[in-house]
Amino acid sequence: MSAPFALSLQDLAPIAEGTTTAEAMAETIKLAQAADDLGYTRLWYAEHHGMPSIASSVPEILIGSAAAHTKNIRVGSGGVMLLNHAPLRIAEAYRTLEGLHPGRIDLGLGRAPGGDGYAMRALRSGGGEEFSAYLAELMAFDEDSFPPEHPYSRVPVSPGGVRLPPMWLLGSSGASAQAAGQLGIGYAFAAHFSHTPAAPAFEAYRYAFKGTEAFPRSRAMMCVSVICAPTDEEAQYLSRSQAVSWALFTTGEQRKLMSPEEAHARVLTPQQQSVIDHQSTLWIVGSPETVRDTIAEKAELAGADEVMITTTVHSYELRRRSYALIANAFGVTPRA
Repeated sequence: MSAPFALSLQDLAPIAEGTTTAEAMAETIKLAQAADDLGYTRLWYAEHHGMPSIASSVPEILIGSAAAHTKNIRVGSGGVMLLNHAPLRIAEAYRTLEGLHPGRIDLGLGRAPGGDGYAMRALRSGGGEEFSAYLAELMAFDEDSFPPEHPYSRVPVSPGGVRLPPMWLLGSSGASAQAAGQLGIGYAFAAHFSHTPAAPAFEAYRYAFKGTEAFPRSRAMMCVSVICAPTDEEAQYLSRSQAVSWALFTTGEQRKLMSPEEAHARVLTPQQQSVIDHQSTLWIVGSPETVRDTIAEKAELAGADEVMITTTVHSYELRRRSYALIANAFGVTPRA
């Protein structure tokens, strides 16, 4: 079957037990090239801090690397946690990326800190201001729209002669949907960790939407967690690494992503098992047919224009295989 929606992927740059950080970094390039060849629409990198199992802490560096090693796929942030950064720095970084790779960069923005309270303090996150103020400042820098009396009106954004790439607002409830619509930017809903239904948020987004040059029409993306293998049984087996990793993270025990063998042997506390029982209802795990039918049903119910997939398994090779099986199941046209 051919999907009635675009397919994209998110890479958290997982660091698996038994591998080095350098190997995890090299894998980001391999996955980007594989995604480009498979025909995926876009590839986004998240911003996470203080997590031993995730190497994606500075999206713009990974974006620049991936874009330089691919030809067609759009590459972006999913997303920049704006409260961790001065808006001027983000404006400069993403204008630079857009200048280097015109027409292939996305700027996804989120309001979460991307880490725990300790990481927030280390980043000096927020500065006491609200996300909306940071977002307004970022857009004013890009549009050169500060009032003449504003001190920032005297600050030219470098590099000049290029605008920010298309912007997306990330959300895990309906709170950001209306704002994204009013701004005329894309909206991405985090269905991979939010139990809130995506459909009401998409409806609010489309109702408020006002077209812009970057987005003449609304664009609603649903992000899902998927593990695909040739059989349901193998996919379930591989998913144990993600399940145990999530349980350990939420109960304050962090480490690199363990193998499925070790994860199955791990004895969990009742609290950790409860975390898995709750969160695993959001994960899509199975054979290509199972995964295809489940994704298609969820996308149709939500009214998604695009589905972004994130996959967490211990083996980098099997993670790439998962993305290949999904693309083939939906009849995505390869670029290779």
